[in-house]
Amino acid sequence: MKLINIGFGNMVNANRLVAIVSPESAPIKRIIQDCKEKGALIDATHGRRTRAVIITDSDHVILTYLQSETVANRLNEEDSGMDAEEEDANES
Repeated sequence: MKLINIGFGNMVNANRLVAIVSPESAPIKRIIQDCKEKGALIDATHGRRTRAVIITDSDHVILTYLQSETVANRLNEEDSGMDAEEEDANES
């Protein structure tokens, strides 16, 4: 299981991510409101402005103050870091 830091020590399972989107569009705002009403919204902004919305395969929506690019870069870093560790383990 790969975890991605989404700020303030909060982590998300990378294997469960479906999308990382901007919160500015009307459809995303509706998704956020619907999830809030059904109790599937996780607010990890700690009172800061929401800059990215993470949608998971379990229909949970996570709000973070990090930008979408930052979360995506952390996801890619995790992938490349795991590949290097796996290669080291295979060489032994």
